Amino acid sequence: MNSKALVAEFVGTFTLIFIGAGAAAISGSLVAVALAHGLVVLGFAYAYGPISGTHINPAVTIGLLVGGQIDFAKAAGYIVVQLIGGVAGAAALNFVLGAQAGTLGATVPAEGVGVAQTFVLEMLLTFFLVNAIYFTAVSGKAGDFAPIAIGLTLAFCILMGGPLTGASLNPARSLGPALFSSAPNALSTLWIYFVACPLGGVLAALLYGALKDE
Repeated sequence: MNSKALVAEFVGTFTLIFIGAGAAAISGSLVAVALAHGLVVLGFAYAYGPISGTHINPAVTIGLLVGGQIDFAKAAGYIVVQLIGGVAGAAALNFVLGAQAGTLGATVPAEGVGVAQTFVLEMLLTFFLVNAIYFTAVSGKAGDFAPIAIGLTLAFCILMGGPLTGASLNPARSLGPALFSSAPNALSTLWIYFVACPLGGVLAALLYGALKDE
């Protein structure tokens, strides 16, 4: 196990939650929240891409595992540090914001959005993200522009899904804030993000396997 890669995944996930959930907690602007998440992914993809691949998302790691891009032991290590990084990022954010923490940017279904709707939307949005990763970064066709495509994909997914489900696309993004959030259903709906997001990653891996050039 490459300890440098694990550190990179921890720091990257910590930053994604600290900045992304932080923007959601203190900003009323959906555009600001989308850009905060997208820019973190873009920046860290360039910074840590050569070290760990900058998954910073268990759903991405599972999607790449199913597609044979990472072995099981490495994937398991990534997922553990991603979840720990997400919790640590949320804890730091909760401390910094103090009384202003509120819901801490927790990803929860909006009023009137049911479980099935949340599940399908999170699955589809995560599919779009991992699909972008496969067809730009994994395929190698986008070259140095792959991080831009991936960051923009995350941003446009949040622009659409944010008002409905919080647009998590990432179990680590949902776990950390849920543990510290004042939102009444943050923990009870957490399972949706832990199942739907990885499933979206798996579907993207299967599509890439079917469409990739031999």
